[in-house]
Amino acid sequence: MIKSLDVHLHDKCIGRIIRLPGGNTLFAFDKSYEEDPYRPILSQSFFSSTGQLIAERRPIRTRLEPFFSNLLPEGPLRDYLALKNGVNPKREFDLLHALGEDLPGAVRIQASKESLDYAALREESSPLSKFSYRFSLAGIQLKFSALMKKGGALTIPSSGVGGDWIVKLPSLNFSHMPENEFAMMTLAKNVGIQVPEFHLVDLEQIKGLPPFGLLQGDRAIIVKRFDRGPEQTRIHMEDFAQVYGIYPEQKYERVSYTSMANRILTLCSEADLIEYIRRLTFCILVGNGDMHLKNWSFLYPDGKTPILSPAYDLLSTIPYLPEDRLALTFVNTKIMHQCTLSLFAKFAEKAKLPKHLVLEVVKQTAEATREKWGALKTDVNLSPQLIKAIDTHMAKISL
Repeated sequence: MIKSLDVHLHDKCIGRIIRLPGGNTLFAFDKSYEEDPYRPILSQSFFSSTGQLIAERRPIRTRLEPFFSNLLPEGPLRDYLALKNGVNPKREFDLLHALGEDLPGAVRIQASKESLDYAALREESSPLSKFSYRFSLAGIQLKFSALMKKGGALTIPSSGVGGDWIVKLPSLNFSHMPENEFAMMTLAKNVGIQVPEFHLVDLEQIKGLPPFGLLQGDRAIIVKRFDRGPEQTRIHMEDFAQVYGIYPEQKYERVSYTSMANRILTLCSEADLIEYIRRLTFCILVGNGDMHLKNWSFLYPDGKTPILSPAYDLLSTIPYLPEDRLALTFVNTKIMHQCTLSLFAKFAEKAKLPKHLVLEVVKQTAEATREKWGALKTDVNLSPQLIKAIDTHMAKISL
């Protein structure tokens, strides 16, 4: 049984995850990472409000710390990959080891080569400073990392390593979700929202798909990975569940859109704040009730400074769930048609944002979204029922 995993960030070992007796785990930073004034960011959740690294970690009962737990897939894909790798899907330590070479961002996980003195470890142990270690590093749709071959064919790597595209298959429950997402991503791009490269492809173009049962459609949407650069270089990223240190199952809880706005204002540029407001307005207008914490991310192109990643997982959920609400609370509501300009003004006040800036971005985005949707909906391959559902919803939004 593997007892510890090295955590690599940008090819440098920065810490270790230790499996304690009883199945609990403990993450410990490498001393060289703690003392490095130019260290790259692993996650905002490892820093205090004053910007200090929280080096002393405590054991986690039966699972991993939230940052590492959020690196793992959710739902049917998690079950499939766990089965494929011969591990229990609930055993996060083992699953992270199995998938550790192709994780989001610039993190790689490998079995440790050094041995540890486990007699010195106790599950109820308190601060890590008592020990001396010597270190040498999800959603509704099914998603895979794939390689784009010459001629446009896609192949799912049998090892799961090295993919530069995300393949999003049709849902098991809802019809033609890839077409829906393709339309919403196209609309977002036309509105001026930053999105990665994406395409709609026939399932027969994708080689190596596992049998998942009867999928509701025969097309998939493929999205270029923005955490991979030229020659498969890795760009670090973290989603907002990781930013806040929240487990995946809590992605609809504990954090509001107001809190997110304030965090972006504190850590990022005004351009990122404008982009955030633009996306939030867009999602309210098109009826996207699934913009939870894992559907917003930071990228770290220089390793240290966060920027808002391109938008992803944009679709209209209203056609499938007519009474759907916002994934997170907006000021004091999750009901989309209650999100008026006056509520955006309160949002700006609560988040300590420039009110004039917020309202101008909202008005411009609303106008552009309505205009571009009117031109786009006759060209996209969506059913009349889905288009009507979006039209009906958009008419209720008084922005």
